[in-house]
Amino acid sequence: MGTSVFANPRLWAWAAIAVVAGWLVWLLSPILAPFLFAAILGYVLDPLVEKLTARRFPRTLAVLLVLILLLALVVALMLVVLPLFYKEMRLLADKLPDFLAWSNEHLAPWIKAHFGIEFQLDTASVRQVASDLLSGNQDVAARLLGSLKIGGLALIAFFANLLLVPVVLFYLLRDWNTLLMRVDAFIPRHLHAKAHRLLHEIDAVLAEFLRGQLSVIVVMCVYYVTALWLARLEFALPIGIITGVLVFVPYVGAMTGLALGTIAALMQFDSMAGVLWVWLAFGVGQALEGTTVTPLLVGERIGLHPVAVIFALLAFGQVFGFFGVLLALPASAALLVGMRRLREAYLKSSLYDQGTR
Repeated sequence: MGTSVFANPRLWAWAAIAVVAGWLVWLLSPILAPFLFAAILGYVLDPLVEKLTARRFPRTLAVLLVLILLLALVVALMLVVLPLFYKEMRLLADKLPDFLAWSNEHLAPWIKAHFGIEFQLDTASVRQVASDLLSGNQDVAARLLGSLKIGGLALIAFFANLLLVPVVLFYLLRDWNTLLMRVDAFIPRHLHAKAHRLLHEIDAVLAEFLRGQLSVIVVMCVYYVTALWLARLEFALPIGIITGVLVFVPYVGAMTGLALGTIAALMQFDSMAGVLWVWLAFGVGQALEGTTVTPLLVGERIGLHPVAVIFALLAFGQVFGFFGVLLALPASAALLVGMRRLREAYLKSSLYDQGTR
């Protein structure tokens, strides 16, 4: 019988290091989030910086050009999307009271007849609130500002972290190769070859996931906006973008978009025919994303189960807040590689097949 894997003192040393590292991550989670988010962005943007430096651009200038390009893309997206979102929200606010009136006339009697539940929506109040919000009523603004006092510090902390990201990202991109060399020098020499193989596998998984998933989001945003526009849904832009962005969460994005699209269609169309066209757009989109787009652009290599994806989103969101949601899936993809290695080591250990020897 071979020596038990748990008798190895190195294993206990590494386990202790992992426990301490995990405790430090949990302790410092409020300030780690922007650094981790900047690291993910740095990983995605570094190949572009490397291409510029290969064309004899100074490293600092290449980083500045990439950051300026990223900022320009974000600003252009906001300038295009935000006015359209505002227009769509105005239309939604105009139609919401009519939908509530329809619900009181048709939906409420049906629910009472079938379930014995009686309810009545106050259409006048909803109409007044919508009017106040869209007309810039000072009383409404004052109430909203007053409510922000409760979470004002949290909001300030969020924007402070958001402003910290580009600063950290600049220094990470500028010193990316130097940092990699320092990490490489820190690896114990007897583990160097094995660690390199593990890091290369993590790099392959992350590259496939991050760049592939970004492509999936872009393709599905274009599809949903176009399909809902062809279905003559007035809120095609915001609903299509929300659904496309949320496709990285299995089923949640499609269900969220379907719910929003159904509500908007019920408010807009006088018959079920329009609603059915919206449902068809989402059904085709879900089939297209699951059978063609994701397998083609991301592939099956990552292998994260939908339940694992949802758990990762909740767990990282609990620890790191909003940034944790952004970090959850790429971090889980990297951890998946480590779990595969642990599983292989466990299956080869005496602990697994002790009874058969």
